[in-house]
Amino acid sequence: MIRQTITACCLFLFTTLVVVAEEIPQNVDFENDVMPVLTKFGCNAGACHGKARGQNGFQLSLLGFDPNFDYNSLVKESRGRRVFPFAPEKSLLLAKPSGRSPHGGGIRLPVDSFGYKILSRWVENGMPREVEGAPSLESISVSPTDQVLTYNSEVPLSVVARYSDGSTRDVTAMSDYQSNESGIAQVDEQGKITVGNIVGEAAIMARYMGQIDVCNVAVPRPDQIPDEFYSQLPRENFIDGHLWNKLQRLQLKPSAQADEATFLRRAYIDIIGRVPTLEETEQFFAEQTPEKRRLLIDDLLARPEYAEHWANKWADLLRPNPYRVGIKATLNYDAWIRDAFRNNVPHDQFVRELITAQGSTFRNGAVTLYRDRRSPDELTTITSQLFLGIRLDCAKCHHHPFEVWGQDDFYSFAAYFAKIGRKGRGVSPPISGSEEFVYVSTRGDVKHPLTDEVMEPRPLFGTAPDIAAGEDPRKSLAAWMTSPDNKSFAKVQVNRVWADLMGRGIVEPVDDLRATNPPTNGPLLDELAQDFIDSGFDNKHLIRRIANSYAYGLSSVPNETNAIDTTNYSRHYRKRLRAEVLLDSIVQITGQPESFQALPAGSSAKEIWTHRVGSLFLDAFGRPDPNQDPPCERTSNTSIVQTLHLMNSERLFDKVTSNDSRAAKLATSDKSNEEIIRELYLLCYSRRPDPEELEFAVKYIENPEIERRKAVEDLLWALLNTPEFVFKN
Repeated sequence: MIRQTITACCLFLFTTLVVVAEEIPQNVDFENDVMPVLTKFGCNAGACHGKARGQNGFQLSLLGFDPNFDYNSLVKESRGRRVFPFAPEKSLLLAKPSGRSPHGGGIRLPVDSFGYKILSRWVENGMPREVEGAPSLESISVSPTDQVLTYNSEVPLSVVARYSDGSTRDVTAMSDYQSNESGIAQVDEQGKITVGNIVGEAAIMARYMGQIDVCNVAVPRPDQIPDEFYSQLPRENFIDGHLWNKLQRLQLKPSAQADEATFLRRAYIDIIGRVPTLEETEQFFAEQTPEKRRLLIDDLLARPEYAEHWANKWADLLRPNPYRVGIKATLNYDAWIRDAFRNNVPHDQFVRELITAQGSTFRNGAVTLYRDRRSPDELTTITSQLFLGIRLDCAKCHHHPFEVWGQDDFYSFAAYFAKIGRKGRGVSPPISGSEEFVYVSTRGDVKHPLTDEVMEPRPLFGTAPDIAAGEDPRKSLAAWMTSPDNKSFAKVQVNRVWADLMGRGIVEPVDDLRATNPPTNGPLLDELAQDFIDSGFDNKHLIRRIANSYAYGLSSVPNETNAIDTTNYSRHYRKRLRAEVLLDSIVQITGQPESFQALPAGSSAKEIWTHRVGSLFLDAFGRPDPNQDPPCERTSNTSIVQTLHLMNSERLFDKVTSNDSRAAKLATSDKSNEEIIRELYLLCYSRRPDPEELEFAVKYIENPEIERRKAVEDLLWALLNTPEFVFKN
């Protein structure tokens, strides 16, 4: 193996390489020297010996997260046949990967390779567990950290490891690399980045022995746009400035501003979960003040429908299966969530009340979280993901392959939930109707699965308040998590709301904030989070801030520069309407209500408290499957089922053709055909028909072979079946 080092004079440009022979250390350390070889060449990967039961009787910890286990597997298991210090070349550790003995993984370490020589020297030295005085790895750094590349160019990375004694080592050749956007930038095994002619950004991850660093690569359009263009773009608030800076980096132009009809429909759908009524649309068009869009946002945020729409989104994330926890407990949980949004409870208070909840499931809806999630490990994963954007599922069993979290972090965090006590009959699916009490117990602990050590509660980063004797540990957790100093808490909520309003999160998935999944606009996410904190974690303030930006009002129609852009908000990203929004809008347009089981007459789809309430329409348009545990996965994709349902649903047909439907009333009214057509377009699209659409519709209604009422019904049916109705532009 060789090590590539960069000459000092060309460090910045990375154009000249010097090849230096890698020196084999005289005293080979197991963790610093041997384990990097096993990781680099895939020996401890999930597809090889790092899988749950190993491979052919030989098991290593996944990606080397447990050095003690790996050392014992190599030296002490299989009667020591894997290593043979008196004749290192006869060791299975060397004979198999070099191809001198049959090996299912093929030749991984040729005899003349650096990795082979490291392992051979270690075996020759007697397989020491550690070398006396050997430093421990503390961090790695990749350079460059940020690079703008032209079409069809390349640049090599350099990775330096830093150790506890202050020493450094070039580990470029022994690091693993991965691109999060390989279509934009690819990286090979030696860390060389290659880009083609696709505009965009990619994050290149370098990983060495559990340590991670990232290089951000940008590939702008080759056609330069004058700086004056970006400096003259409108800026309603700080959001616009950050977005224009990013577009300038990539040489993209934002789309034009959306027209009034598009903005009106977008705002209603986003903020209160339905399209505007005829009267609301005409009133908005009649307004002459230049502040009409800002005033509209304020008006929508003040309406009761805002709370039901946004509470329904959070109910998706928290809602349990009533067949597991009980119908009354589920109903109380839903009511607690909705009350929080009706009262505009600050997000930090909302989370503190939920995390520290105790009492009866029949009196305090928030307690249902602990009826549904009954073990500390279950509570750890849902809490860290929802409220911190940190996915700890992998760290439950091994070190997270793309993050810094390990089992110590997971089980120390889980220890905050160790003392939760319960009184009652528990859960007994499919019928769990009894009351249960959640309280703080004096007993309970969480043990490390490998060491059996009792873990003390510890936050994932930073410092949490001390826990007094007999005090509920969850109070310390909630205080740390919702602290203004904990930026992850604000960022994940800001990112979630941004995705709802802008069509895509600054980080995707919205609850996966990590170094190897960087935001598309880090400065924007940082300032949005701080603004959210400064507002007192006010959700309405956050929505108002985003909706009042110039960028929120951009058209979804691309221009000559930004058609390929799907991540930088150079235009508004079209999005299919949420199932409940679509159904409530159809009910409003047709004038025919929908009835739901276990809900009062006249209830809207957004007020449903459990997905067990039957609705073929909502099922077709992607609401969560009630049989999932938890039922929180919602699909936003389009499907042939949705198209067929709109075309063939008997319930939808009845709404359109009923004797007291909107279509029937319009057809029998004194309104002219042109007036009827304009009203239907305003109802469905919040806009008036263009001349060509109006001419076509008039000819259809005036066809003497078609009854007027049937023609009006046909027109309404056709409008409801178009992408313009089903999507938010």
